[in-house]
Amino acid sequence: MGVIVGPRVIDAGLSLQLAWVSPVTVAAGYPSPAQDYFDGRIDLNEHLIKDITSTFVVRVTGDSMERAGISDGDELIVNRALEPKDGCVVIAVLDGELTVKRLRLTASGVVLQAENPKYPDIRVSALSELTIWGVATRCLHHV
Repeated sequence: MGVIVGPRVIDAGLSLQLAWVSPVTVAAGYPSPAQDYFDGRIDLNEHLIKDITSTFVVRVTGDSMERAGISDGDELIVNRALEPKDGCVVIAVLDGELTVKRLRLTASGVVLQAENPKYPDIRVSALSELTIWGVATRCLHHV
């Protein structure tokens, strides 16, 4: 179903990591002559997190979002301060259950859309309790 497990706070005092960055791009097609050196370090916080106070990391279980590039075991960077909009991948709390889905705001109401044809869309009824917990901004995908 694409359920998330335990959000983790990213502490303001901690850095995700400073990683080496190459001054050249890496070809995904035919190989090109590569440079043997790296140009310096890149701060992953700067590139992945816009608001440290409202950003969390959640781990995904399940395969309901695989066509969105989100696989079982991936971690999502989720910003709770962002306004959820139509088409966003969100962490939703529906009747007390956490799930990750694409938010669809339609004329007939709210739909939580799976990105896997094995799973039906969830049409949120008027009697349901829905809270959008946060908006996913990045997926840390294992390769």
